[in-house]
Amino acid sequence: MHKIYLDHNSTTPVLKEVLDVMLPFYKDNFGNPSSIHSDGRAARVSLDVARDQVAELIGARPSEIVFTSGGSESNNFAILGVALALNSKKRHIVTCEIEHAAILNPLKQLEALDFHVDYLPVDSLGRVDPKKVEDALTESTSLVTIQHANSEIGTLQNIKEIGSLIKNKGILFHTDAVQSVGKVAFNVNDFSVDLLSMSSHKIYGPKGVGALFVKRGTPALFSPVCGGGQEKKRRGGTENVPGIVGFGKACQIALDFINKGKLKQLKIMRDLLRDKIEGLIPNVEFYGCSKNRLPNTLSCGFDGADGETLLIALDMKGISVSTGSACSSGTGMPSKVLSALKLPLSKINSSIRFSLGWANTSEDIDFAVKALAKAVVVSRRNPL
Repeated sequence: MHKIYLDHNSTTPVLKEVLDVMLPFYKDNFGNPSSIHSDGRAARVSLDVARDQVAELIGARPSEIVFTSGGSESNNFAILGVALALNSKKRHIVTCEIEHAAILNPLKQLEALDFHVDYLPVDSLGRVDPKKVEDALTESTSLVTIQHANSEIGTLQNIKEIGSLIKNKGILFHTDAVQSVGKVAFNVNDFSVDLLSMSSHKIYGPKGVGALFVKRGTPALFSPVCGGGQEKKRRGGTENVPGIVGFGKACQIALDFINKGKLKQLKIMRDLLRDKIEGLIPNVEFYGCSKNRLPNTLSCGFDGADGETLLIALDMKGISVSTGSACSSGTGMPSKVLSALKLPLSKINSSIRFSLGWANTSEDIDFAVKALAKAVVVSRRNPL
């Protein structure tokens, strides 16, 4: 069976070029980068190269990159790191209601410790109003955390304006950019962000590695991972050298793709997918912002059909899609993101998400849409 993978917001395949640079660090180049002998020094040099590559992708200084185990740890590091810093006296945080679980769950933990969190609403396109962010700020606000891109509907938040409204107020600004870095051109110097989360496996790198950008001059953060003096004493534990080297290579490739204008290719494929769905399947609705969104993401609902039934039918044809965030699938609960858009339960339950990758072709799109059209007809004839 020919496989068509259309779930790249959940994870991506590791590129051959990435795997090739990783393998030596599982075999001969296994030194601990904290060791001072030649094997350790060679590992340290490889970490430095990877740190340069990650930093270059987002226009940061290498010293501003802290390696982590992935996007979830980076988000936890940013939130708990600010809130639990020894000199932190402010106990108010501002966020929005469609953040990833790796943002919302540490915030819930902080609420149990008597922190106050404002969860701002979004409009019908999934956008938070920057003015509402500004209005929510108080003298007790220590942190604003607003995602750059939503994984489910692809909407991009106006973090540039939000950052400008926070700047010079003694409040730190964090953005979860796990879904946007490598998919849109991004330079931290264009935004007033102090902290930014990244993940390797969203950009064709290995799982289990990510990074937190910590802007120079940011006050010392509480570290949720205490150990040795790794990462300039900001995050303990022996570094995952093979993973970090692979992450660096993935960032280098992503930047090359962006510089060569290949993001346009993703957008063309996404728009082709939308046009074919709209032309072949009646009563379809598309969710999220049509302009400011990820170039690879399409969220849609099919009135009268069941999203999980459609997913299974497509999977049986070798087509992988999602009904929402893979990180919280299987809970039996309706999508929090689509619920925040004030969609009725019937529409939420009829939705699926496509997220395209570099290797997808127009033939993939054509085959997937034809299979989807048949599945929608069957599901509408046999409602649950």
